[in-house]
Amino acid sequence: MIARMWEVRASASGFDELLTWVCDVAVPRIEVLPQHVSSEVFSSTDRRIVVISKWRNSPESLLTPPAKLVARAPHVWDFSPVDR
Repeated sequence: MIARMWEVRASASGFDELLTWVCDVAVPRIEVLPQHVSSEVFSSTDRRIVVISKWRNSPESLLTPPAKLVARAPHVWDFSPVDR
């Protein structure tokens, strides 16, 4: 299992539109892939949106968000479970 964390910060006026784009366009595109297990979307008060998706293998990238809606390009990290 691989968990991918995708994080983006919205522009000052683009948060609502970016959140809608993430929920209605970007996440549904990956949810239909056979290696996808689950996804969750989070938001913060400082205009950040985070998607945590879980994959059987080979995580897929989310689409690039519309440039007018973001303050900076998204950041992506992959994590693997730790046996303890």
